[in-house]
Amino acid sequence: MACVLKHARHDVPRLSASAVICWVKNLGGLGQVPMETRLWSRRQLMKCCAGGAAGMALAGLTCRRDAAAQIPPAEPLDDDRLRFVTTTEASAWQKGKVFKPTFSWELLNLNVDAAQAAQTGPTARPMEGFGGCFNERGWTSLQALREQDRESVLHELFDPRAGARFTYCRMPIGANDYATEAYSCDETDGDFELKHFSIEHDRQTLIPFIHAAQRHQPELRLWASPWSPPSWMKRNHFYAEAKADLGMKENGIRPEQIGHEGEDMFIQEPRYFDSYSRYFGRFIDAYRAEAIRIGMVMPQNEFNSAQDFPSCTWTPEGLTRFLHSLGPEMQKRGVDVFFGTLERGNPKLLETAMADQDVARFIKGVGMQWAGKNALPAIHREFPALMIYQSEQECGDGTNSWSYTGYCWQLMKHYFRSGACAYMYWNISTDHGGLSTWGWAQNSLVSVDTAAKTFRYNHDYYLLKHLTHFVDVGARSVETTGTCDDALAFLNPDGSIALLVRNELPHAQMLQVQVRDRAVAVELPPDSVGTLAMQPA
Repeated sequence: MACVLKHARHDVPRLSASAVICWVKNLGGLGQVPMETRLWSRRQLMKCCAGGAAGMALAGLTCRRDAAAQIPPAEPLDDDRLRFVTTTEASAWQKGKVFKPTFSWELLNLNVDAAQAAQTGPTARPMEGFGGCFNERGWTSLQALREQDRESVLHELFDPRAGARFTYCRMPIGANDYATEAYSCDETDGDFELKHFSIEHDRQTLIPFIHAAQRHQPELRLWASPWSPPSWMKRNHFYAEAKADLGMKENGIRPEQIGHEGEDMFIQEPRYFDSYSRYFGRFIDAYRAEAIRIGMVMPQNEFNSAQDFPSCTWTPEGLTRFLHSLGPEMQKRGVDVFFGTLERGNPKLLETAMADQDVARFIKGVGMQWAGKNALPAIHREFPALMIYQSEQECGDGTNSWSYTGYCWQLMKHYFRSGACAYMYWNISTDHGGLSTWGWAQNSLVSVDTAAKTFRYNHDYYLLKHLTHFVDVGARSVETTGTCDDALAFLNPDGSIALLVRNELPHAQMLQVQVRDRAVAVELPPDSVGTLAMQPA
């Protein structure tokens, strides 16, 4: 009877006596056990258990059906302080079903401790923002659309009240793998004074892309990182460090120009560090003249990876030497410096820079992507004062499948549970198929059919929207307890709760949510993600 009474809480319907008796009988003949205290022999215990098993086999199904029939159906709840939205592979962004507190045999429970988020300190860091990366090919794909459709996409992504509500985005310094070509802002060999520095290339793509987003979100924040320095600052004098993989575009690299992880391809001389730091500064200044303010930089995208597209490998020691110059140059402009982006699961890659006090004082955070996620928990424990950004969601293979979106949910859950306070998608938009300039097909939030001049939002977009539409800048991650572990919870500055939940099962799942003294139930469709938004009572 203890298990029955445990479920008979004040906030769920009580089972009738006949249902309880039927359930107890199905536990194995216990209905015939005398109520007085009794010591059982081993033979008696085995006999009772055998009888119970037989009873369940012969009559259990009928009794369970009788009991289930007496559980009243869930009663819908109409409360304008609640909003529940669900997405499945076949049906995105649908109004979900909300019920009064209920009971079912497979009911999951999720308890949200909103008071826990009110704690202060570095481990309770508020959310900095969410967004994607401004890539050149993102803009050229959107340019293929009719103006009305392009503006519709930008409104959906950036408007503060509409869809994804992006507030914080990334951009490259020079070319990345979704640039229209390999380039930097100064390819004049030996131009240490940067007399030939120019952002003219960006006026055709990145600058209008960002301006278009700013029209919808004037408070948009930005951070930037290079994929490669100017080629004359590198030992191989080439933008890439690897031969093209099978099936990808040949880049023309010579065998002696190939780089490797664990080596400094950037020339490790003071005049190169000085010039490259001023290169960053000139980039910040030039974009400010275009009314685009970059508030943070990272010194190198994926500094361990020698790629067949723009890239540059550094050792932790080499990056530390460069940060001695970059930190003061950025400080002059009020621009923060993060370490990264870190794409390896080795937390020791950060330790060299943090052990140098002249460098550590400039480092405000760490950007992590790909295998860097495996170093996140250790880095967060060792350096709790550092902000941690998920700097680039893993890109997939261009198919934009629902199964990969399920994987991205696991990424999102890992990053936020491990202390991340910002989350950035990679490709905002691509041509249909998602091919990069160097031939790597990758996923995107939006896919554009440039011939038909049509577009679609992909599954990853709706997953991200389930987060960004409901979670505000300044929100704090909240721990949850209960029998449902596939969830994320956030407490917004206005006191509202945003609860993201995943149901991987092939059938619908009832979930009861308890926040302080409020309890509601929701029905998660099969293989779905949902967000429950709860305004303060």
